[in-house]
Parts: sequence; C-alpha cells; structure tokens
Amino acid sequence: MVHAAAMAQGKKRPAVPPPDGGWGWVIVAGCFMVTVCTRAVTSFRFCSLNRFQPLLTGQFRCISIFFVEFQMHFGGDYSGTAWIHSLVDCTTMLCAPLGSFIGNRLSCRIAVILGGFLSSIGLVLSSFATSLEYLYLTLGVLTGIGFSLCYTPAIAMVGSYFCERKALAYGIAMSGSGIGTFILAPVVQLLIEHYSWRGALLILGGVVSNLCVCGALLRPITLKEEEEAHGPVPLDTDCGYRVKAQVVSTLEEPLAINNSKGSRCFKSMQEYRFLLMPDFLMLAVSFLFLASGCSLPFVYLVPYALDVGVSHHQAAFLMSILGVIDIVGNITFGWLVDRRCLKKYRNVCYMIAVGMEGLCCLFIPLLRTFALLVPFSVLYGYFDGAYVALIPVVTSDIVGTTNLSSALGIVYFLHAIPYLLSPPIGGWLVDTTGTYTATFFLSGFALISSSLVISTVTGIRHCRRTQKHRKNNKDTDPKQDPCQGSRSDFYIASRFPCLSIQM
Repeated sequence: MVHAAAMAQGKKRPAVPPPDGGWGWVIVAGCFMVTVCTRAVTSFRFCSLNRFQPLLTGQFRCISIFFVEFQMHFGGDYSGTAWIHSLVDCTTMLCAPLGSFIGNRLSCRIAVILGGFLSSIGLVLSSFATSLEYLYLTLGVLTGIGFSLCYTPAIAMVGSYFCERKALAYGIAMSGSGIGTFILAPVVQLLIEHYSWRGALLILGGVVSNLCVCGALLRPITLKEEEEAHGPVPLDTDCGYRVKAQVVSTLEEPLAINNSKGSRCFKSMQEYRFLLMPDFLMLAVSFLFLASGCSLPFVYLVPYALDVGVSHHQAAFLMSILGVIDIVGNITFGWLVDRRCLKKYRNVCYMIAVGMEGLCCLFIPLLRTFALLVPFSVLYGYFDGAYVALIPVVTSDIVGTTNLSSALGIVYFLHAIPYLLSPPIGGWLVDTTGTYTATFFLSGFALISSSLVISTVTGIRHCRRTQKHRKNNKDTDPKQDPCQGSRSDFYIASRFPCLSIQM
C-alpha cells in the first residue's frame, strides 16, 4: 500500500483535523441555502397524493402550490398533473450519484454552480410551457437534475469541514428545508396572485440561480503551509478533503496516473469501494426501510384526521406543527448529539430517533381526536427532524469523510423509489381495508425495521472493536478517529489488496 511505502520512507505527516469552524460556518450557510432552494422548492414528504391535495399544497412545498394552476390552465386530470411533482423530486434523488460523480471528478464547487444553472434554466423555461409534457421535461427532468447536482456535493462539503460539531453543523444546514418552506411558500402564493404562475416561475428561477453563488462559497480545504510553499493543493477531486493530498505528500515520487481507460475505470472503482463493506450494505437496507415508511404520515395524516372528525382548519394546523417541530428537531438534536457524553453514540441516537418515529405511527389508529393528534405531531415532527440531520453523520461514521460524497449519492438514490411507491401502496391499503390503520402500521413497521437493521450494524461494529481491543492489535485496528479519513480503507485493504492503492 502507498501508506506503508510512505511510512517506510519516514515522511508520513500527521493528519490535520477539520477546522470545526472558521470558513466551515460559511460552508454551512451555503449548504443551508442549497437545502432552501432544492428541498423547500420541491419535496415529496409534505405533499398529499389524494383528494385533499389542495389543502396541503397551499401551505407547504412551493412546486406543489402550482398544482391547481397547472391543472386549471392545461385542463389535465389529477394524475397527469401530479407527475410533474413526482418527476422533479424523484429525478433529484435518482440522479444523486451523478452529483457525487461530478463533485469527485471536478469539484463540489463546480457541481453546485452547474446544478444551480441547470435548475434555474429549467424553471425559467417552464414559465413558457405550452403543455404538461413540456413541464415534464423542463420542470420535472431538467430542474430535478440541477437540484441533484447541488444537493449531495453541498451536504458532503459540510462533513469535510466538521468533526467535533458535525451533527450541529448538519442540523443547521438541513433545517433550510423547513425554514425555507415557511418563507417561500407564502411568497410564491403572492407571486402567483400578482404575476400569474408564469411570472412566479420566472421569478423563482431567478431565486434558484443563487445556487451558483452558494456554489462559489464551497471553497475546498487547503493547508496553509502547502499553499505558501507550493500554491493551492488540488483537492477538488475529493470534495475538498485533505486525504489524497496527504498521501501524495508522503511520497518522494508520487505515483504517475495512467490516462488509459483501464486507469480511469480503476479510479471509479476506488471511489465506490465502500460498496464492498457489509456495514454499508446493511446501512443501505436500513435506508430503504426508512424511505418506505417516513413519507406516509406526511401524506395521510390530514386525510386520517378529517376521517375521524377533525375540522379542516385543525387538520391543517397539525401539519403546521409537524413543520415547525421538524426544524426544532434538526437543530436541537444535532446540538445534543454533539455533546461529549453522546458523541460516541451517534448511531444509537439515530436508531432511537427512527425507532420512536415508528412507535408513533403504530399508535396513530388509537388517536381519534385533535387533542391526541397534537402530541403525535410534536413527537413525530421532532424525531423526523432529528434523523434527517443525522443521516450524513451516520453515513460518514460508516464510510469515512473521504467517501462521504459518493456514499451520500447512493443513499439518496435509494430514497427515490420508496418515495415514489410507498404513498400509492398506502392509498391502496386504504381503499382495500376502508381504514388508515394498515397504512400507518406499514409505516411504523418499516421505520422500526430500519431502526433494528442499524442497531444490528452498531452491535456488530461494537463487537468487532471489542475483539480488536482484546487482541491489542492497534496497528491494524479499524477503529479510528472519524475525522481522520476513511473507515473503508482498512476493510478493503485487508480483503481486496488490489483496490487499496490510492490513485
């Protein structure tokens, strides 16, 4: 391995931890604005794909506010118009690996700037739409691809700047989705009233173009002494993290990289070597269960409340509670998990948050009054915000910061199909059984299954570390500081030596 060769030469330099502040807070602010523009403008979770759609879309996601306008202008049926929203959200998730790929190959900065340009162009072109099919391509596909190029690289960039306060940083960054919703949704409604839906889309395209500015803020990490001696270190291929520069600097003569197709293919294998880790594969299964269950309460809470006799105003207020408490969960749970007593148990905290969501869903059929549904909205909203902030943290703890961008691309890709299929399946259960009980049970058991899988991963990793500690084999112990590179290197090096050479 290159690391071993470098150590033999006696030139290995201790790794420098992330700054945990400084320009990192500017990165957090940039990621916050990215989540405002991408997830507040469009997100599946607060949209109801049923007959109560107009009630929900008037208060939450901005793209959904255009639903009635598109339906009235083009005369389309409900399902045909709903495809616009489904396409933009699913394209954002399905193309998440593309955002990671561009971020790794070029830089996170370039990926976000390019994504901001594409999404802005998509919204501007949508203002000239002449049919629903036109909107499928511009608003659904083009804007969705642009959002996918922005979302994953920006989130990964936060992880490269923070370690000790990583959960808090992600909590602040991810809260942009909820905060942006409450700001943009009423503004977009006013724009439609004053300038029509075409003018509103045109202005929204201008707002989203600020993603290019956010991308410009994503400055990659460079070591000051290296900048002074040799100029900026080209770390763009690793989303600004320092690991590759450290490896190169330990060699008397850095490895020459062949530009052949075989070399490029090998480099691609390096970027996704974490896929060979059993821990990550189990984490992926956990995310599949999570995505299958987390959207159902947001979709069917209001219909269920109306079905048990809650008024329309009170049902809408339940969703408002969910949205506000979701923001509180983003920030406060991230702050709590970063406390010294809990920092070692981030995975356990994530597992508890997801498990509590599942338990809340199992109790919904027993809650048949507004007074009982309010505590549910508070608890579910809080734990939903909590786990969303911890997804990048848990992923980073499994694969390491070096591979975080590529891993997040896979993670968000896994969310796409369950997000698309679980609400129709829940609706089919309602139609078949005549009640919402089976739908909420499906959500609850899916979330609890996700929690059980991640608890299995945590238990296995704990046993592995305990065995290594007993053997007192510290030189090959994969337990390392999460701030110091990739956890996947040890696993891959021990089982696939041919993939352990850093390109």
